[in-house]
Amino acid sequence: MLKALFRQPGSWLWLALAVYALDYLTKVWASENLVYGWSREILPFMNWTLAHNTGAAFSMLSEAGGWQRWFFVGLALVVSIGLLIWLFRLPATARWLPVAIALLLGGAIGNLHDRILQGYVVDFIHVYYGDWHFPAFNIADCGITVGAIMLIIDSLFLEQRRERSQ
Repeated sequence: MLKALFRQPGSWLWLALAVYALDYLTKVWASENLVYGWSREILPFMNWTLAHNTGAAFSMLSEAGGWQRWFFVGLALVVSIGLLIWLFRLPATARWLPVAIALLLGGAIGNLHDRILQGYVVDFIHVYYGDWHFPAFNIADCGITVGAIMLIIDSLFLEQRRERSQ
């Protein structure tokens, strides 16, 4: 049964759903248990800090006046549809690529959900070292980052191997 779950690339949609669900649940928890802008130390290098991001990565365009909300909603919809099409067109033998696409898809849908309903993305994971602070992020961002890294690894190292074996 477990083998059947991973036989077709489209069967990796459970991973996208898992990323989305974990992202949603943690954002609900953060919104209900954290005070906006206040930090709660978790580890010597990490805080929970509730933030609302109306922009893109690293709050780019967050001060753009509101148009960016619908721009990012449209962009996320187009990217998500493209990822779904790509996922279902992969050969049944693909293993690495469907995982990367599912992680990207789950993250994109998680942040899309926030933008549509609230007009901003809920961020709460705040990593730092000394005086250096990384912008707050969320589980969807983790899925997007890991999926993007996997796509880069695929394009640099695995794609050539796949093409030679065909």
